[in-house]
Amino acid sequence: MTPVSSRQTRGDVPWTSTIFQTVLACSLIGVMGVPLISPILPDLRSVFEISDAQIGFVITAYTLPGVFLTPFIGLLSDRLGRRTVVLPLLVLFGLAGGGIALGPSFRGVLALRFIQGIGGSGLMVLAITLIGDFYGGKRRHKIMGVNGSAIGIGAATYPLLGGALAAIRWNIPFAFFGLSLVVGTIALFTLEEPAIADPPAIGTYVSRVISAVLISRALGLWAAAFLTFFLFYGCILTVLSLLLSDVHGLSAGQIGLLFSMVSIANATTASQYGRISQYFDARQLIALGFVGFGVSLLGVWAASTPILIGAMLLCFGLGFGLVLPSLDTTVVSLVSGQLRASMMGVLTSMLWLGQTVGPIAFTGFAGAAFDEPVTGYRFSLLFWGAATLVGGVLAFLVLNRR
Repeated sequence: MTPVSSRQTRGDVPWTSTIFQTVLACSLIGVMGVPLISPILPDLRSVFEISDAQIGFVITAYTLPGVFLTPFIGLLSDRLGRRTVVLPLLVLFGLAGGGIALGPSFRGVLALRFIQGIGGSGLMVLAITLIGDFYGGKRRHKIMGVNGSAIGIGAATYPLLGGALAAIRWNIPFAFFGLSLVVGTIALFTLEEPAIADPPAIGTYVSRVISAVLISRALGLWAAAFLTFFLFYGCILTVLSLLLSDVHGLSAGQIGLLFSMVSIANATTASQYGRISQYFDARQLIALGFVGFGVSLLGVWAASTPILIGAMLLCFGLGFGLVLPSLDTTVVSLVSGQLRASMMGVLTSMLWLGQTVGPIAFTGFAGAAFDEPVTGYRFSLLFWGAATLVGGVLAFLVLNRR
């Protein structure tokens, strides 16, 4: 890749740049797939006459492609170019997601959600990759933080938007996915192809990617990425949701409001990542993020009221705001532009794997190991809170000594 200029490495954020705007749009589209429709999941039971268990497939069908396909999407991007891959993904996301608004059968919904998930899983990979391609130095750190903040704001706003659109009709939120087609059309005329050296022969390329994926520093990043979403989707979005309903008697709207605390804290922290990264190494920030996760889970376990639980969720969001930009920044810096998208694909695959496995693992463990699932849920909060807190503190101390 060509060296970055001083204009690219300054710490200011290029708000008027069409490249930067396209990157933000891709990130916001990529994170839209689940939060936008989460408020209408209960309504789908009556629309399609299906059970609670079947409702879960609406989420799983969307997340499953990301587990397996994101590394290959990254590989294609490195081989064929960023524009060649990101534009079809935007179209795929918009057509498949918007197609559900036409009211197909439930099997048709699942098929379209699977196709939509292919597009969604690749968009966030390429958004981060493009940041690594076009920006360096202080500006890269700052833009990573702004991008993470935008994702947090989107994750907090989409459930409210989805609920408002669903009040008109159940399928309107799915029609909103068509916004991706507008973004794709704009990107067709505004997104530049970054200047990256031609990739080597495919055999050499794959060998280099495998070597990069297996270096010790990268292995720690994959583990951190998996655990972050494993804990969030398992302990918070699943276990805590059930506890808030069964123990505290909260409604779906009240639970969603509490969960927005995570997104608010994430967006606020990530927006300041450029400043924070001047004082700590990215690996130290990942360790501090896990300290935040541990404090949050232990606090939720000990909290006796929903208000206290909401306060503890702010700690989880703070950890999110430190961990995710640090993972992105570290991974894009590990390799040259020739391999960057593939490495981001592996990182994103770990995130999708965590969010796919987490809910199943926590509910399955609680049901199999305890007579009362609620007891198992509380044990999970205690165990993982303590383990994450201790692990985060020890990792930070080790890294600080180095």
